[in-house]
Amino acid sequence: MISNQILQNTIEGLKAITRTDICVMDTEGKALAATITNADDYEQAVLAFVESPADSQVLQGFQFFKVFDEHQLEYVILAKGDSEDVYMIGKIASFQIQNLLVAYKERYDKDNFIKNLLLDNLLLVDIYNRAKKLHIDTEVRRVVFLIETKNEKDMNALETVRGLFASKTKDFITAVDEKNIILVKELKQSESYDDLSKTAKVIVDMLNTEAMTKVHVAYGTIVNEIKDVSRSYKEAKMALDVGKIFYSSRNVVAYNNLGIGRLIYQLPMPLCKMFIREIFDGKSPDSFDDETLTTINKFFENSLNVSETSRQLYIHRNTLVYRLDKLQKSTNLDLRVFEDAITFKIALMVVKYMKYMESLD
Repeated sequence: MISNQILQNTIEGLKAITRTDICVMDTEGKALAATITNADDYEQAVLAFVESPADSQVLQGFQFFKVFDEHQLEYVILAKGDSEDVYMIGKIASFQIQNLLVAYKERYDKDNFIKNLLLDNLLLVDIYNRAKKLHIDTEVRRVVFLIETKNEKDMNALETVRGLFASKTKDFITAVDEKNIILVKELKQSESYDDLSKTAKVIVDMLNTEAMTKVHVAYGTIVNEIKDVSRSYKEAKMALDVGKIFYSSRNVVAYNNLGIGRLIYQLPMPLCKMFIREIFDGKSPDSFDDETLTTINKFFENSLNVSETSRQLYIHRNTLVYRLDKLQKSTNLDLRVFEDAITFKIALMVVKYMKYMESLD
């Protein structure tokens, strides 16, 4: 159904051009949009017109017109005056609203199709049949962006995204829950993952400045067929979750850059607990004091380079060696040894994952 605001804007535009008052009413005689103040006075006349077989009629100084949607009466239009000119203006108004009905219905049908496609609610044969009916290309490059807003039902964010991409008629903007905006974007053959990263950053910047809201953007891999769009959506969802756990400082996360975090995210909790118990003998690797954790993280950041780590921590090299020796005694892991360093790094990530999953429970 067309929004009342769109109807109001349409008839106000017509009045500005034709200087003719117009009113749009539903089949129960209720005014939906009007440039007159006494629209309710014509309720009974509208009800009588609805029951009549005529498609247009002159009643009480107005031209009455019916607007149908596939043989179903949707609106009654009143144009003030009974002259031939007013009749033509009323026909133009009817034609415009008829076109709006078609456009809104097609938009709804496409939105409904995309939602079901993303959620895997369609059979393979239905995907291609419905895409053909809706004139949606089935074999083009696409990717799914998932935009998580800070607030639920953030209409400003949704409208900003639509403003960015709605003019590109082959892109689809929809939502399947209260907090996430989904952009299914069609790509040119020349567009690469670097271009996707730039697009994601543009979305973040625009929503930050235009909608005054902070968002996280994740995107899946590029797919070449419409049936695989749901896969790109699932990848974007996983990227958003993995990003929250392991890359919380990033506001843009790509599925193909998740690294080992993606593997850990798919581990069952009992296996994670067993791993931590075996490696650390029941202790938790995040139970160290802040100084030790800072040392560990800085050591990893500098690729296990003792000299560079001590320089960035503003401590003597021997002090860093002492801390690493102390850590080795308590964990039996020497971070200067590559294999031990990998074990410890993975353990820290596993603990982050476990804490995240426990917070959801």
